[in-house]
Amino acid sequence: MHYSGTVLVAGATGRTGQWVVKRLQHYGIDYRLFVRSGKKALELFGPEITDKLTLGSIENDEEVLAAVSHADAVICAVGGNVMDPEAPPPSAIDRDGVIRLAAHAREQGVRHFILISSLAVTKPDHPLNKYGQVLTMKLEGENEVRRLFSTKGFSYTILRPGGLAEGEPMEHPLLFDTGDRIETGKINRSDVAEAAVESLWTPEARDLTFELIQTDENAAQKSFERYFRNLNKK
Repeated sequence: MHYSGTVLVAGATGRTGQWVVKRLQHYGIDYRLFVRSGKKALELFGPEITDKLTLGSIENDEEVLAAVSHADAVICAVGGNVMDPEAPPPSAIDRDGVIRLAAHAREQGVRHFILISSLAVTKPDHPLNKYGQVLTMKLEGENEVRRLFSTKGFSYTILRPGGLAEGEPMEHPLLFDTGDRIETGKINRSDVAEAAVESLWTPEARDLTFELIQTDENAAQKSFERYFRNLNKK
């Protein structure tokens, strides 16, 4: 493992974002957090992260600019809360917010953008799309990340996990695929975070959009790099 840059985690206090932070800490990678609530971040991660915080909203240009200004890579784990009628709609978070974050990151010279998206984003008739067209909004966010970070000197990794579950990382073999062909499946949030973090130093993860779920087998994993390599052999 070789990654020496600083990683900004957007959505760090969410359930998946928390795992992203834990896996960055596990590997000793320098990180910063972009969060709405400093109080919640301190409760989750402790006072030692005080100087790593940027407070703000993905809906605010100035706050996004402040967050990305000192990052070498971004891991975006934000997502709208489609079950809360008071929350911003998916169009504001999963599309416009992600696009805003990616655009300002690109402007500020962030080299690698990692986006945690969702299985089935290319399937407009999927039941989840009843909630504010959330999958379609995620796909539109994805498309702009790919456009912005496909130029020379920049790169992206877009993860499309199945249903998100709780559990410790690295306990199940995974299935990676491309083309949105996996119909259904689940995966621990911790393993999504692990795959996102490993993509920082795995060449085969660059400029890649892929789906990932876990298998039913219980078997400890040392890393997920082989799954990236196998994808590139297809």
